[in-house]
Amino acid sequence: MVRTIEKIANEAGGGATPRVLDMRVLEAMRRVPRHAFVPADLEDHAYEDRPLPIGYGQTISQPYIVALMTDLLRLPTGGRVLEIGTGSGYQAAILAALGHRVHTIEIVPALAEQAATRLSEAGFDAVEVRKGDGYFGWPDKAPFDGIVVTAAVPQIPPPLLEQLKPGGRMVIPVGAAFLVQQLILVEKLTDGTIRTDALLPVAFVPLTRQE
Repeated sequence: MVRTIEKIANEAGGGATPRVLDMRVLEAMRRVPRHAFVPADLEDHAYEDRPLPIGYGQTISQPYIVALMTDLLRLPTGGRVLEIGTGSGYQAAILAALGHRVHTIEIVPALAEQAATRLSEAGFDAVEVRKGDGYFGWPDKAPFDGIVVTAAVPQIPPPLLEQLKPGGRMVIPVGAAFLVQQLILVEKLTDGTIRTDALLPVAFVPLTRQE
């Protein structure tokens, strides 16, 4: 590895105070082979702390960001989680390695198929992968203890707020396409009130929508 998982996951996310992540997240990061979720010609770069292209204008997220977003969800053991933007399947694998029930949506059919194959070959065949427009979430599987969105949106999609369980959390990058966005932590309180907190600047590819 270019940098150890411990160093990646315990660095400050652009702020002055380092964020120490849950040891269970660190262990999942150690156990899931990132090289199995990148194109073959990029395997030598799999453990660098940066995003990598996976085709179709999409990327596999930077390991630090994957660890941070996973930790921020604070999912209960065996929690039901929705991922919007399967990509290569790496974020879903991390969540599954933590024992969560993962439902993930990918709009690019080829990526959805590749991710399902990669997840199964890595031993995460219980992850449910669906092809479709993630903006509308997955109503049939709702409500969710947590939702993680791995593509930027100009504003938080109302269907995702509706599908978040009271007491649940969503982590989502919000902002204009191809510019710096803000990673937003969304909390739905037990009375249904929504609370948001901007955490740090990020740069994600935009959420692809069906025409």
